Amino acid sequence: MLRTIVARGTPETASGNSDSAAGETVTDGRIPLWRAHNGLRVIALLYALVWFVIMFPAYERPALAVVVMAGMVLWTGFTFWRYSKPSGRTDLLVAVDQVVTMALFAACYLVLTEQQLESGRPTVVTIWHASMVTVAAVQWGTFRGLLSGAVAAAANFAMRGYIDPNMWMDTILHVTIGLLLGLASDTARISTERLARALRTEAATAERERLARDIHDSVLQVLARVRGRGRELGGEAAELAALAGEQETALRALISTGPAETSNGSTDLAAQLRALDSARVNVSVPATKVALPAADASALFSAAREALNNVEEHAGAQAQAWLLLEDLGDEVVLSIRDDGPGIPEGRLERAASEGRMGVAQSIRGRVESLGGTITLDTAEGEGTEWEIHVPRSGTERGDSAHDGDRARGQHGGATA
Repeated sequence: MLRTIVARGTPETASGNSDSAAGETVTDGRIPLWRAHNGLRVIALLYALVWFVIMFPAYERPALAVVVMAGMVLWTGFTFWRYSKPSGRTDLLVAVDQVVTMALFAACYLVLTEQQLESGRPTVVTIWHASMVTVAAVQWGTFRGLLSGAVAAAANFAMRGYIDPNMWMDTILHVTIGLLLGLASDTARISTERLARALRTEAATAERERLARDIHDSVLQVLARVRGRGRELGGEAAELAALAGEQETALRALISTGPAETSNGSTDLAAQLRALDSARVNVSVPATKVALPAADASALFSAAREALNNVEEHAGAQAQAWLLLEDLGDEVVLSIRDDGPGIPEGRLERAASEGRMGVAQSIRGRVESLGGTITLDTAEGEGTEWEIHVPRSGTERGDSAHDGDRARGQHGGATA
């Protein structure tokens, strides 16, 4: 009788930064934008100083105007110094920058007379006010750049208390600055991340090729000689030859497998699984990449390896295993089957009660954490088959849906 065990799980949220190492070798593509912001803020300050000198005698509260101008000079100098260094470009400082700029702008309401406000005369900060938008766009990208521009424009409307063509022009400029500079910042950030991943992949490929040459010149040649000589001698030497042959096959599969990391920072599960191919394990994966988040791919790889370890430990020395990966677009399906004696009824329950949690935690637990389902079909004398279904996230589905469609039915085993 064939028994089926089904487990279902809810996906867990994981986060991480895979580009931290790359940040040490790849220059941030937003550096020119930071320089442009610093330059714009200095030019805007000089422009404000000119108007400050012109309008100073007419201010309602000249002393407060001096305080505002002094605050602008000090804040410009401080942020110029901080934003010139990568360590100073923090979210906290940019958020404080928004508050300080708005506070200095709001103080201008007490500096100007009613007539000056109604006639559209420049405030003490003038266009320096727009620097809050540029720094938000460079640091946070399009959406928050737009938001900062909208806040700056709304504050201008609130201070003036009227709407005219000049006010609308200021609004369009604030919002457009946030939009365009935010888009440029997002593009530069994405380009930097892609370059970092490309350099890591290039370095990993070069190292793999170096190791492949060294292994081919030493270990593989020794294993091949042991395999050939052991077969000639027979007896116990033949058993050693068989083991040497298995290790030779596994090493050749490992060094022929390309880097698993893909261009968008996810991991190619197919490339990882090819390394499991051996004399006893037949691996069949799509010819195209099967991109998954790194944590998901690692969990599935570990589950597959645990299932194969169970085959090696419990299915007998002559048992064969087959691993099949399918990319169905909205989900990936991983099947691990063997022709061993199967799992006797009640065996898994007894193992769990005895504290041996290999299946429950190493296989089933990993799949449940991904929100997937796992099915075990087994019976005494009928072998064992694990079938794992894991849904894709929205982002990964969009990146790989077309590859998955092309890959259905197009599988190729790893060559030894």
